[in-house]
Amino acid sequence: MCGIAGIFGPNGDDSALAQSMAAMLNHRGPDGIQSWSEPCQHGGVGLGHTRLSIVDVAGSTQPLHSDDGCVLVMNGEIYNHQQIRNDERGFSFRTQGDGESILAAYAARHDDVSWVQRLDGIWSFALWDSARQVLILCRDRLGVKPLVRTQNTDGNLLFGSEVKSLRAYSEYHSTIDMNALVARIAFEYPLDQTTLFEDVHSVEPGSIETWKLTENGAQLEQRNRWIDSYLSNPQKSWNPTEDASILLESLTQSVADRLMSDVPLGIVLSGGLDSAMVAAISHEASRRTGYPLPACWTVAESEDNPDWKAAEIVCQALDLEHHQHVLEDNSFNRSLPNLSWHGEDLDITVLFFQPLFSTMSKSVKVGLCGQGADELHAGYPRYKDLTSHRLSIDSRLDACEHPFANRLRGGKIVEDGWSGNHNPSTVFSSLHSALDYEMNHGQLTNFQLRLVDRHSMAHGLEVRVPFLGQPHVGASSDLPLDWKLSPDVEKLALRAAADLTRLPKEIVNRPKLPAGRATSPTMIENLLEELHGHALQYANDFPQLAGMFKDQPEISLGLRLFRSLHITDGGVGREHKDLMTLLEDVE
Repeated sequence: MCGIAGIFGPNGDDSALAQSMAAMLNHRGPDGIQSWSEPCQHGGVGLGHTRLSIVDVAGSTQPLHSDDGCVLVMNGEIYNHQQIRNDERGFSFRTQGDGESILAAYAARHDDVSWVQRLDGIWSFALWDSARQVLILCRDRLGVKPLVRTQNTDGNLLFGSEVKSLRAYSEYHSTIDMNALVARIAFEYPLDQTTLFEDVHSVEPGSIETWKLTENGAQLEQRNRWIDSYLSNPQKSWNPTEDASILLESLTQSVADRLMSDVPLGIVLSGGLDSAMVAAISHEASRRTGYPLPACWTVAESEDNPDWKAAEIVCQALDLEHHQHVLEDNSFNRSLPNLSWHGEDLDITVLFFQPLFSTMSKSVKVGLCGQGADELHAGYPRYKDLTSHRLSIDSRLDACEHPFANRLRGGKIVEDGWSGNHNPSTVFSSLHSALDYEMNHGQLTNFQLRLVDRHSMAHGLEVRVPFLGQPHVGASSDLPLDWKLSPDVEKLALRAAADLTRLPKEIVNRPKLPAGRATSPTMIENLLEELHGHALQYANDFPQLAGMFKDQPEISLGLRLFRSLHITDGGVGREHKDLMTLLEDVE
């Protein structure tokens, strides 16, 4: 797991610039930083990489090179790399790492997207083919690993794991994308491939882009999906007596794959059903693979916190080593600037992520978490009352005086960064449409996966998501909707699978609680109360949007902090300032 960055264009032949871009991501890979560049017709290409050594610790320094002139920087893990090595014995492997399997698959066949389809893992990568003179950008199926890009007016394509890497290029200047901001506030997550930065877009999950260099600069030659967008296929029936074990096995396979590591690995344990299931499966996954049994990590604001107590019950029942950390009284004020700096968004109620991952990273380099289960198994409270959820979004759009609010309700938006119909009345008309929408259009990749990626990698910790492994995604897709959600209980099929493990009944039946507010409710409420007056004041920073903050004062604060860290002074050099200085010193 690492950070990648690069430039392709008239100024691309600049290894020092690629190195500087990667240096902005040094937190993602504190074990080493490298860069490489090569001239080509009309300019050049430069690739930068900062490494977190997990597989083939002593080798696999990137960029990786092949005998046929291809160069790769990648962020992620290829879980079936050994199988690809066995299948491509004619390829000249230079390392024992998983990244070279991408080059081997590409060398075997690159005239269509089938070579990418061979990869099983999580990734974002940039691959330069010097023979074909093309740059390839690609992301994994569901967007677990990030990759953003922008193109300057000078024709240079800039790309990286995080937006902050782009700021190493002097001609790039951060500004807010107001359309994306309207959507973010209304829906509570960025939509499609948008970011909050104008003209900075994510490479679409499950897609591959091919770029060429012309006399006018970098040009997108082709964009293809190498796998179809997620579409669930609910079956008419499901028998827990026969099928719960199949569902459990699909998750067990995914956990086993994600134990692949040459360094210590742990489990992020909240005490909720999802992370508890990962912990419950870890014994069998360890037995199958031979990898060590992971320990668990939990943080909360006190030892009386329900999450803390539930996590203790889980580890005692499963006989797992358990590391617990009580949050310090001032941890939120201290962590909030880091949360905004690394998150590159408006979040402030998930403050426990920073101390959690900071503590965990002192002992392990890899973690497993339970994310993805709520999207696959209808775990969020809003799914029980989609009408209220739709009305909340509509009320925010009604309160917005920016013209883009009406466009969001006007049908499909076709322009760079947008790829869907976002009319709340359509996308939240049924549980089926809502689940597929949130899997494909932002809730999963732009919110949940972004949170874990940015805040774990802020501390040089890779976190993997077993629920999004291919076996379990496929098995979950087939579940009847009434086995995902009943009027009273969510995740019915998943709970039936959990009942086959050693988890106590009180954990199997524990209801869903909101992350962040459940872990540290008093700290969050105290922070919001302390800053309530500031939130009301900051809501007027954008008069067209002021009405949208009525039920979201924390978003008003988050936006102010975002502007201070990422827009003011070019978004460079402010990350070490204290909270109140950042809130008051904004352009």
